[in-house]
Amino acid sequence: MTIWNPWHGCHKISPGCANCYVYRRDESIGKDASIVSKTGDYDLPLKKNRYKEFKVTSDDGTVYTCMTSDFFIEDADEWRQGCWDIIRFRQDLSFHIITKRIDRFEKCIPSDWGDGWGNVTISSTCENQDRTDYRLPILLELPIKHKQVICEPILGEINMEKYLSSGLIEHVTCGGESGSDARLCDFRWVQEIRRECIRCGVPFTFKQTGALFLRNGKTYHIDRKDQIPQAQKSGYSYIPGTNSASLISYKLPDRIELFDRLSKSTFRSRFCLSGKDVDTVKQKGFSVIRDHAKDFVKKRLSAENPENDGKQTPMKGHPVFVAQHATASCCRSCLEKWHHIPAGKELTLQEQEYIVDVIMEWIKNNIEI
Repeated sequence: MTIWNPWHGCHKISPGCANCYVYRRDESIGKDASIVSKTGDYDLPLKKNRYKEFKVTSDDGTVYTCMTSDFFIEDADEWRQGCWDIIRFRQDLSFHIITKRIDRFEKCIPSDWGDGWGNVTISSTCENQDRTDYRLPILLELPIKHKQVICEPILGEINMEKYLSSGLIEHVTCGGESGSDARLCDFRWVQEIRRECIRCGVPFTFKQTGALFLRNGKTYHIDRKDQIPQAQKSGYSYIPGTNSASLISYKLPDRIELFDRLSKSTFRSRFCLSGKDVDTVKQKGFSVIRDHAKDFVKKRLSAENPENDGKQTPMKGHPVFVAQHATASCCRSCLEKWHHIPAGKELTLQEQEYIVDVIMEWIKNNIEI
């Protein structure tokens, strides 16, 4: 990885900017980060060593561009064309530009941009739902070959599935905020974006926990040096088709506590077996109904990314379907939220048996009532 900062300094424009690391660092050395100025590394990709070889080569990895400013900031309009010329010349390098100003993109591209350059990835940041709904529609419409999304710092629950389902977004990165004044990162927000990525087949990276991290009702204060390693250790990054989530450690809920929680859920507790459902169970017997449950779980839930996940279980038509909704075992999102079984992994035989046991316990309890 190479960092290329052709200019330095920026202006805060949205909630994600409040605790900007550039401002924080510049303030520590008495520098005004709101002043945008050209740097000595403006032509970094063109610089050569004493052997007249480029100092930055493709072996160095992606060139992250303008990390202490915004590539599309108004103050740099007079310098940007020179950077495009460098990017065009260095076709052997892959450039990654992260911006909060995706709405300025079309005003800032070179005349020969066409439908995009293959060596340029553009990432739009989205720290909350408001910025997601403003920036991503713009990103999707733009002529860019490689589009990504970065939710960092994530400041609230975000739903972006309707944008991910376009098939135009190649990757999503999510992470908490660092620094002494960091705002909370709730792990549930990370999990929800991850589940949306899984359903849409989009790679996902959980980059860092942030300094203030909430998980399972407990808030953790995490040192800067540990924020990235702990996110990596969690195993919650996702690459489609790798079953990498099988490495995530988790603990199944206590069965008594699970059913108590389900009984207190307005949505889950409304499900009950109809007279027809009861008759079906009595006529076929628990053994046959259990076989049906095993078949439904295997075919509709066990895959790493089940087809039509979230919509694969009808609300009625079979006592097992009703039981699945009542026990939150109807889709992979519910399995993660209620049973802690991570989305994005193939269900083991033991996990499938657990789900069937829960379904059958609910059915038996409701037959006896």
